[in-house]
Amino acid sequence: MQGDLEGLLIFLRMKYLIILADGAADEPVEALGNKTPLQAAKKPNIDRMAKEGINGRLVTVPEGFHPGSEIAHLGLLGYDVAKVFEGRGSLEAASMQVPIADDEVAMRCNIICLEGDNIKNHSAGNISNEEAAVLIKYLNEQLPTFRSKTSFTWQDIKFFEGVSYRHLLKIRRGNKHVLCTPPHDKIGQPWRPELTRAELPEGEETSLLLNELILWSQDLLSKHPVNQKRVAEGKDPANSIWPWSLGYRPKMQTLHELFPDRIQTGAVISAVDLIFGIGVYCGLDKIEVPGATGLWDTNYEGKRDAAIEQLRQKDFVFLHVEATDEAGHDGEPELKKRCVEMLDERCVGPILQEVSKWKETVRVAILPDHPTPIKYRTHTMTPVPFAIWQNHPSAPTEPTTIVADGVQTFDEDACFQGSLGLLEKDQFIKYFLDPLNPPA
Repeated sequence: MQGDLEGLLIFLRMKYLIILADGAADEPVEALGNKTPLQAAKKPNIDRMAKEGINGRLVTVPEGFHPGSEIAHLGLLGYDVAKVFEGRGSLEAASMQVPIADDEVAMRCNIICLEGDNIKNHSAGNISNEEAAVLIKYLNEQLPTFRSKTSFTWQDIKFFEGVSYRHLLKIRRGNKHVLCTPPHDKIGQPWRPELTRAELPEGEETSLLLNELILWSQDLLSKHPVNQKRVAEGKDPANSIWPWSLGYRPKMQTLHELFPDRIQTGAVISAVDLIFGIGVYCGLDKIEVPGATGLWDTNYEGKRDAAIEQLRQKDFVFLHVEATDEAGHDGEPELKKRCVEMLDERCVGPILQEVSKWKETVRVAILPDHPTPIKYRTHTMTPVPFAIWQNHPSAPTEPTTIVADGVQTFDEDACFQGSLGLLEKDQFIKYFLDPLNPPA
């Protein structure tokens, strides 16, 4: 009886940290000696997690869904995507504190760079927040000049400023049944064939409206002084909007409601509204770090320190780092490798060093949400590697729940040999939170 009580107290003291290296998984790259960025990078701390921990691979994207970060994050956190997913825009709206009414549809709205007939990039050359804010404000100011062939009026439409190229569009009386192509999936390819189309008849008017808005924005943005200045400086202009991933307000349980015995309080740390939005619906506190950019130059130290501080206070922390994904989209193998190394040196190493001193049991997982191969410059559905590591407090009642499985490095091939094999659905998060119950 006493042993059972002690075990319960240990679990009450257990803390959980997920370090999400967005898009870090890849395929062999010739420029890296036919290694993946994870294999080519010097990452002793992440490799330590694999060597001292337990490893496997995870299917983050259910069959039939597009491998977007929104799907992958919900999947790895154990949600039934088919039941809870309502589009990327509605998740980002939660982070931006933009309410979605019952008669509204929200969507992600990139500002992108077109070059002739092709999509040059999905990010308008990673446009600055300040420049993007001017352009989004300008589009809203010009909406009274917009005329649609549909029943929608300009009063039904509003743009909301986000971060860099990532923004939000909300339409009153809009319908979510519209097929849209994420712009990062078609870099270097013609944009006209990727204009929206209705998935169901009830989505036809919304689809037509979105295509009208895309063409309208191109005429306005190409003439704007911000873009004229960018072109003069040799930078990519933000010369078109690109709406995608429509949805209504989602209905989902919090992580505390899903795992009441393990998670009472939690926090999410990111630079991306999508991840913050998912965190809000998961019931996590949103922690913003000054200097967090979502790119290679992000404030790794600030994110690391925030994760440690939140872990002192809360049961569960989700630390998201976007840089590896953006390097994959940009097709930069050396940069992606370096982003892995910066994550290892400036984030993972100090975190492991710190929590190794703690009396509480701390369980740490590291994984990507999906691959973003340099070769394709977009996401794929290939299962991702993961490692789960645990500190070893000196408390004599601490149960041994992590047995190293012989994996020596963290990468796509090595983790395939891990003792947890291939997991799917909620198997990863359930094992991570309750290691005494291995996946069935």
